[in-house]
Amino acid sequence: MALIVQKYGGSSVADTESIKRVAKRVVETKKKGNKVAVVVSAMGDTTDDLIDQALSIDSNPPEREMDMLMTAGERISMSLLAMAIHAEGSRAHSFTGQQAGFFTDARYGAAHIKAVRPDRVKNALSMGDVAIVAGFQGINARGDATTLGRGGSDTSAVALAVALGADICEIYTDVDGVFTADPRVVPTARRIPYIGYDAILEMASCGSKVLALRCVEYAQRFNMPLHVRSSFSHRPGTLVVPDGVDPRTLPNID
Repeated sequence: MALIVQKYGGSSVADTESIKRVAKRVVETKKKGNKVAVVVSAMGDTTDDLIDQALSIDSNPPEREMDMLMTAGERISMSLLAMAIHAEGSRAHSFTGQQAGFFTDARYGAAHIKAVRPDRVKNALSMGDVAIVAGFQGINARGDATTLGRGGSDTSAVALAVALGADICEIYTDVDGVFTADPRVVPTARRIPYIGYDAILEMASCGSKVLALRCVEYAQRFNMPLHVRSSFSHRPGTLVVPDGVDPRTLPNID
């Protein structure tokens, strides 16, 4: 049995049909005998839509209120996914960043994670349930909601995986892993089956959008293996592995 954290981005949960597809995948992973925690982004363009609505009301909205608003998108995703998993015949509990124990500094809009104490997530997993966590968000020392900035859900997933002592963190997106170039632009781009942290950090710093820079830095600091793969297929993706780790020893790479 492995403990796996799966993260699904906005394109993977873009609408209710997509959420149903993700639910089936989560339940399949659980039925293989694994414990599964899931981190979700907001559906599709929800975050951008919320920003547009805020700016149409106030061209310079208060940072605290913006962060309160920005946490809404992931809360919608997490609760709908929990319902979809229930409809598949499995049990799931959804948690906000605060409920999942994500504590951050006081910066609104680009907060950094200071600690993760996922007691309620651990309890759900111990009962055999799927734990679903809203990515991109936490709570500061004042008790206010904070957001982690663009790509924050990737960082949330890795931080949760580290705090839970997970075997691997799977990052689901709309491409089959990390490629030598953007496969949507360059048809001859090749998928990279295995890659180290330093190489993926260099790609991220040069503008690659497959993984957020902070996410990879966090994974490298705690030697958390990552598996970047598509939620739209079951093809193998790209494993981001610590030095000296045999990728074949990692769980759920089929």
